[in-house]
Amino acid sequence: MTFTSYSSLKRNHNVPVKGHAKSFLGSSAPLISNLAEKNHQASVARFSVRAEAGKQNKRVIRGPVFVVDDNIDTDQIIPAEYLTLVPSKPEEYEKLGSYAMAGLPKGYGIFIEEGEMKTKYPIMIGGKNYGCGSSREHAPVALGAAGLKAVVAESYARIFFRNSVATGELYPVEIDTRLCEELKTGDEVTVDMENDVLTHHGTGKQYNLKPIGEAGPVIDAGGLFNYARQTGMIKAAT
Repeated sequence: MTFTSYSSLKRNHNVPVKGHAKSFLGSSAPLISNLAEKNHQASVARFSVRAEAGKQNKRVIRGPVFVVDDNIDTDQIIPAEYLTLVPSKPEEYEKLGSYAMAGLPKGYGIFIEEGEMKTKYPIMIGGKNYGCGSSREHAPVALGAAGLKAVVAESYARIFFRNSVATGELYPVEIDTRLCEELKTGDEVTVDMENDVLTHHGTGKQYNLKPIGEAGPVIDAGGLFNYARQTGMIKAAT
């Protein structure tokens, strides 16, 4: 299947995207300044909330997985009633996270236990077209605020992939294997983006991941604003 370029994200945000990680920077360079300015206040506020994790290796993530299926949409990730929360306010950022995956059907299980603000699952396993639906930036932000570090799925809706990278909230990792039918919620895995492999610790089986590519450094930096500032694309605040 052939997919259109990253520059068409706004026009085709519900079409699943594959293989865009490698070319993220090259195709999005004209957008970086505008996106960075749009997101810089929220990015700075969110950074202070997550500062305690700043020095660990972000690209090697171990923990239990939460497994979903195809076509998980943004209404399921964060229902519209919670979009009034403002992520640039630290207390509302954390509250937003407590509602992550609140729209999921009950058959998937509970992503965040009642009374908790964070999930115990740092990794989510999805199927095809993860993050479809409306183009709300709150979707990856809510997942990141909940403590999710990475989604591993067969494909993503373009706008969800774009927003995940722009906000720096989580790594949208691609895989060819239909992992959502091989793993179950609670399985312990390691997602190693340094070596592009996912390891299932219960079975010892390993699965090849697609490289995160040029999207990786942007997410490492905490989003487009921080990346643009660190690389000199925009001037640092004085």
